Amino acid sequence: MALWGGASVADQRARAEAAIADVAALGATDVALVVAWGQHDVTSTELAPTSATAPDDVVRAAIAAAADHGLRALVFPIVTLDELAAGQWRGTLRPADVGAWWSGYEKFILHYARLAADEGAAALSVGSELGSTEGWRDRWFHLVSRVEKAFTGELTYSANWDHYEQVSFWQRLDWIGVNAYFELTDDADASEAALTRGWRDHVDALLAYAADAARPLVLTEVGYPSVDGGAVAPWDYTRAGKVDVEEQRRAFAAFAAAWDGTALGGAFVWEWGPGGADDRGYAPWGKPAECVLRGWFGGGDAD
Repeated sequence: MALWGGASVADQRARAEAAIADVAALGATDVALVVAWGQHDVTSTELAPTSATAPDDVVRAAIAAAADHGLRALVFPIVTLDELAAGQWRGTLRPADVGAWWSGYEKFILHYARLAADEGAAALSVGSELGSTEGWRDRWFHLVSRVEKAFTGELTYSANWDHYEQVSFWQRLDWIGVNAYFELTDDADASEAALTRGWRDHVDALLAYAADAARPLVLTEVGYPSVDGGAVAPWDYTRAGKVDVEEQRRAFAAFAAAWDGTALGGAFVWEWGPGGADDRGYAPWGKPAECVLRGWFGGGDAD
């Protein structure tokens, strides 16, 4: 679940604590708490908290609420961008001064490493979808070494679904983390069985890669927008089309079927928050997909 700024601290804490209670009621064992710092564009060298950054008190309260509900908390920092040209996103960062940007990035991650340590979080992601940086092996090794001095929990990184083999520093982490927005079909009306078959090669490739790396595989994001064709390109949160909560249900059911009985170490659903039958976003709350997730996580059927 994402923790964003913008409302009063009291309101943010109340919303976060209510959402965590909902996640626990699904039967989940872990919750990812997404926190963000931002920069102007892909060439910027300055990375800092923004008006959309959740206050630290809210993050601390969310970690505590997770523990109160028996959930392990993964603190999940991401980089946001104010301006994007065509084809740009955080996976295409090209800072004008790499050294200056990296210094700011280490400050960002170390801030949350210390916060996570203070509050007893179980795990920390050292980054998400930063494809253009993933070959900077020495820089990442240096960052992980600094993080380990501040935080003794488990460490991961969240690689994009089409770029996990390019990450040069898996050996310094505890999990192979992958955002699983795989394109399973080109048919907006694909059946649950067809979507399940679409997973087959990806399941095999991911498990083989993790086995070779001698690390557990955790899918750090799995999600489908509730729109017609949302399972065709799950990463496309801007997709036009009518609301289609049934397609989202089929996609999650196919995911559960494809991974059932495998060596998958875990999966985090993107994202938990307000939803409902008319919502076109990723949230499964109040939609048929919620029933699938209750069954998969072991919390029983939704009413």
